[in-house]
Amino acid sequence: MRDIEIFITLAEELHFGRTAEKLQITPARVSQAIKKQERRVQATLFERTSRSVSLTPIGRRLYEDLKQAQDLIDSGITRARAASRSVQGTLRVAVMSILGLYLNPVIEAFNDRYPDCTVELVDFPHSEPFTALRAKAVDLALIWLPVREPDLTVGPVVMTEGRVLAAAATAEIATRSALTMEDLAECVFPSVGNVPQYWIEGMLPAATPGGIPIARGPEAASFFEILPLIMSGAVVSPMNAHVAWTYTPPNITYIPITDAPVTEWTLIWLTDTETAAVRAFADTARDIGIREITDEN
Repeated sequence: MRDIEIFITLAEELHFGRTAEKLQITPARVSQAIKKQERRVQATLFERTSRSVSLTPIGRRLYEDLKQAQDLIDSGITRARAASRSVQGTLRVAVMSILGLYLNPVIEAFNDRYPDCTVELVDFPHSEPFTALRAKAVDLALIWLPVREPDLTVGPVVMTEGRVLAAAATAEIATRSALTMEDLAECVFPSVGNVPQYWIEGMLPAATPGGIPIARGPEAASFFEILPLIMSGAVVSPMNAHVAWTYTPPNITYIPITDAPVTEWTLIWLTDTETAAVRAFADTARDIGIREITDEN
């Protein structure tokens, strides 16, 4: 890049001394860079005499191409600096309880890139996944897929995890070391009615993959209403794997479901209120990549 800068400057100044002075290098360094470029393209780029320096036709074409590329780079950097200056204040990110900890790599990278913007985590219940966004109480939310809401933008997947079955420790199924989706045919799931239907279908399917119906038991309005039902033995429930090392009452056992769909956690936001800070946080998460949640991290 430095050699290209020297070439472009000499093409505009047509004087080795002025080029060196402008770039604060020696004339010998200018000459060295041009010779290197000429070897690279295997052609003479400048005609030199004791009195003048001029571009050859090939040099003129190379200058026009490289100048265009340099202008694009400069404008990109200018836009990035402008965007960085607009990313400031407080960015409120809604998370479900412990999941905020797994966002730390993204938050740290975002803070490094945009030191004028502070990230604030806001807890929300899984029974009201979109309320805070729509009330504009938060700017982003970390939610598991799918999300099928026309007013919301679905951003990059941030993390993934497996699934477990939560059962009373005294239940027969709790003695097993692992389960398959077909094993759920003998289970009774809680009835949940105040979350998106596509979440219920994804987490509490009505039937096994082989088509065997799965029974429904008492109704629960929230995660913390499901737990007592599980403890009593009235129901069992599939859950995301992080629950197994986050909520560990002595009378609940978690059994891995080996072939359950992987849960993907993604960032979402209200489309009409997207800001530079929201885009910057989503871009940072995309750059960091997807993280797999396990009990070891």
